Amino acid sequence: MSEIAERERTLATRLRMASVRLNRRLRAQSTDSVVTLSQLSALSCLYKAGAMTPGTLAAKEGVQPPSMTRVIAALEGLGLVVRTPHPTDGRQAVVDLTDTGRARIEEEISARERWLDVQLAELTREERATLSHAAEIMERISQR
Repeated sequence: MSEIAERERTLATRLRMASVRLNRRLRAQSTDSVVTLSQLSALSCLYKAGAMTPGTLAAKEGVQPPSMTRVIAALEGLGLVVRTPHPTDGRQAVVDLTDTGRARIEEEISARERWLDVQLAELTREERATLSHAAEIMERISQR
């Protein structure tokens, strides 16, 4: 393997691992231990994308529909989501956040961003500028 290929592989590994570790640290900032990570992920998806069918939510989350059915049932039991009849297909339902669910996910986002703000404040201006540029590049990569 060439030196350039090895450096690129190393960069890919380092970026992947740093992303995983940062994500793990951000998840640890959770404000509530009652909601599981799978449930929180579904709430976040609904928050970003809006109401959708359970099948669409399962596909977006990369899980099987029966698994998503259990997640939705648990979230419904906690009062965080509500199912309503589909407007054009009587065989389906639409899942959406309740006001409590929306507030819950906003609390999560705020807690994680507060933690990250503290970490970023400890960096130099140059380091923050580097991370800002890196974030732009990572956004571009993630949209491919």
